[in-house]
Amino acid sequence: MLDIKYILANQPEYSECLKNRHHDFDLSVLVGLDERRRKIIGETEDLKAKRNEGSRKIGSAKNNPDIDVNALKAEIKAIGENIKTLDTELAEIESKLHDYMMTLPNKLSDTTPIGNDENDNPVVRKWGEPKKFDFEPKPHWDLAEALGIMDFEKGVMLAQSRFTVLQGMGARLERALVNFMLDLHTQKHGYLEVEPPFMVRSAILEGTGQLPKFAEDLYKLQNDDLWLIPTAEVPLTNLNRESILDEKDLPLYYTAYTPCFRREAGSAGRDVRGLMRQHQFDKVEMVKICTPETSYDELEKLTNNAEEVLQILELPYRVVNLCSGDIGFGSCKTYDLEVWLPSQNKYREISSCSNCEDFQARRMSLRYRPEDGGKIRFAHTLNGSGIAVGRTVIAIVENYQNEDGSITIPKALVPYMNGLERITGK
Repeated sequence: MLDIKYILANQPEYSECLKNRHHDFDLSVLVGLDERRRKIIGETEDLKAKRNEGSRKIGSAKNNPDIDVNALKAEIKAIGENIKTLDTELAEIESKLHDYMMTLPNKLSDTTPIGNDENDNPVVRKWGEPKKFDFEPKPHWDLAEALGIMDFEKGVMLAQSRFTVLQGMGARLERALVNFMLDLHTQKHGYLEVEPPFMVRSAILEGTGQLPKFAEDLYKLQNDDLWLIPTAEVPLTNLNRESILDEKDLPLYYTAYTPCFRREAGSAGRDVRGLMRQHQFDKVEMVKICTPETSYDELEKLTNNAEEVLQILELPYRVVNLCSGDIGFGSCKTYDLEVWLPSQNKYREISSCSNCEDFQARRMSLRYRPEDGGKIRFAHTLNGSGIAVGRTVIAIVENYQNEDGSITIPKALVPYMNGLERITGK
């Protein structure tokens, strides 16, 4: 959530931001509601002053027989009724303002490029060279099914489409990746490992911006105010909601492995085969809470932490800076990491690293107390995939495939696979 004062003071600038984000909002509605809110507050204050003056006159009536006490009491009662009516209207307007503000996207960083869609995302850097095969590389679903490490039909049988059963060395590879990523982020990068609930209340999703805008993409429990998390960003960022932290304790680094659940609304027909776009998938997440002065440095570090996962696994990738038409609702600036997939002959997203500035902190009242004794401020929050486990499985299966259909295990994962160096079959 943005500060309404910022929007009202920078209407042309924010209107341009909305245009660049392809969001169609009429800010005149917001302006009109705020003007009515201010007018009601002024009218209420005037009425309260009149009521106080009338009460003082009644108090002095015993010394002044010329004062009509009954008339004063009737006037005060009428004023009280007017105040009550205005208070009711004010509550309704503030509720509308809150709901409206919750639908407005974040502002954009000055370093976020303007563009229409993913085709306008500039490449920041590349790492590694795509492998040249002496044979026609196969897609991961063909390789995995032949090896018996994934069963897509059983996933559909147990749940529905876009659910998959991993088994044998497929399940072991997934677990190895989770442990490898968590060890890297906790032991080298300094993150605190957390195991959060996989279900959260509505207020928690509102705090990070998933509600109300993305409700159709979430899974909700029928009989409880609980939702399955779409990413560990949600519980991790909310760990310090409604708190005032001390600046000396910042930055805070959190990491967690969780399953993630998304309906993938609006993605019909996209990536229908394999693990690329599942309703349930595993991810290791990174979250940072810091001061405004350090948040963009922390974004670079966060992105580098995600990149190191791919570098150690020796998977070619590139980093792109998301443009205004492709960036997420709550982010000011986002880097996407895209890993090379031989079967598609292209780079595909495997991690997003974002700086939300104080957008989420305002929604969850996450603040800090500056060391210099200055005014309490909202913190900045950052999040990034560290990284998507299922998509890393895809990248390993495809990039490390051999002509005989076997899969070589990346050297860094061999210890996590109990010494196994190659997946050769059922």
